[in-house]
Amino acid sequence: MELTKISKKLSYLLRHCTQPLYIDLNGGWADVGEIIRVLQEKYHDTNMAVLEQIVAQDVKGRYSFNSDHSKIRANQGHSIPGVKIDMEQPQPPELLYHGTATRFLSAILQEGLKPMTRQYVHISPDVETAIEVGKRHGKPVVLVIRAQELAADGFPLYRSSNGVWLTEYVPARYIRVREPSEE
Repeated sequence: MELTKISKKLSYLLRHCTQPLYIDLNGGWADVGEIIRVLQEKYHDTNMAVLEQIVAQDVKGRYSFNSDHSKIRANQGHSIPGVKIDMEQPQPPELLYHGTATRFLSAILQEGLKPMTRQYVHISPDVETAIEVGKRHGKPVVLVIRAQELAADGFPLYRSSNGVWLTEYVPARYIRVREPSEE
């Protein structure tokens, strides 16, 4: 079974595919039967058990089922315009972290963090996660976000069901580069 490939296709369908549109914009939910049907076009053995295995084993907690498992969604990371996921808006910790590549650092320190092709900027709750995210884009660098200050100044921060923090924009004044010597 090609679980990794199926998971990548599932991510595309639930986060980025706009034609045809499988996603209910209100909540980001997709019908499980329809998603299985589409996945079976390439991965013939895909069924409910395979989807449940992908959701259960995804270490990043990318996906969720509704209560009766008739619908599935990606918890964040949508590039599909208009998808609105209900998320918590708790008091953030004092600091959060964003992993990126060093080649983007200059622009970020001038312009702040922007969502680019996604709806939100993704912010990690810990340094280790931010480092892993940064490695996906090149030589990693971790940015420290003054999260409580950001929220107090009117920039809402949301927490996804898998613990990732999201916001629409982080102005440069709330960002500093984490020094390698920091623990």
